[in-house]
Amino acid sequence: MEANAKVLVVDDEERIRRLVRMYLERDDYIIEEAENGQEALNLALNNHYDVILLDIMMPEIDGIEVCQELRKEKTTPVIMLTAKGEESNRVQGFEVGADDYIVKPFSPREVVLRVKALLRRTGSANFNETETSTKNVIVFPHLTIDYDAYRVTADDMEVNLTPKEYELLCFLAQSPDKVFKREELLKEVWEYEFFGDLRTVDTHVKRLREKLSKVSKEASKMIVTVWGVGYKFEVDDV
Repeated sequence: MEANAKVLVVDDEERIRRLVRMYLERDDYIIEEAENGQEALNLALNNHYDVILLDIMMPEIDGIEVCQELRKEKTTPVIMLTAKGEESNRVQGFEVGADDYIVKPFSPREVVLRVKALLRRTGSANFNETETSTKNVIVFPHLTIDYDAYRVTADDMEVNLTPKEYELLCFLAQSPDKVFKREELLKEVWEYEFFGDLRTVDTHVKRLREKLSKVSKEASKMIVTVWGVGYKFEVDDV
């Protein structure tokens, strides 16, 4: 289980914050709260959190802008909270770097399960494990993915990725030269059917390439666009 993972709950409704806090604290999470976007951004930039639960519709600064500003400096996993029917906002959330979303009204238990699933995928929490040696590493020319350490290096320099960028890279890298349609990537990487703007995938690929390119242009070239279809991870021509 996750050991004392720290979660920032951001919502302008005190009732929702209290409910989410109650359920997460039952599972021994450490909870901090923010009631508006500006407060949330200040806390997120100046503290470490394992997950941020971030409402989209808030006063002062909305959740989209908070996530956008946060991603300029940090890769903290973010779960967006959105009202039912705000599909365009959910798309925006993914485009600025959110890792998951939960639609209101939601079950508090669902929130707990989503937080646990995200922590498990990203390795953000401190797990009670005695085995510390790294075994699960995949090495390509110019690029290394260390699954156990949740670390990506390009030409021996670490690349800081958001959880969703990391998952996207890992998914592509596990099937070199296989072409994936955007719809497939949305379903597999986001882990559920998502009927929305396919720009979500394009935005993440673009951001992933940019981050790799800053460290190694050769590594960034491994993510190849197959025009009219989707993307693939190519090893041979780098």
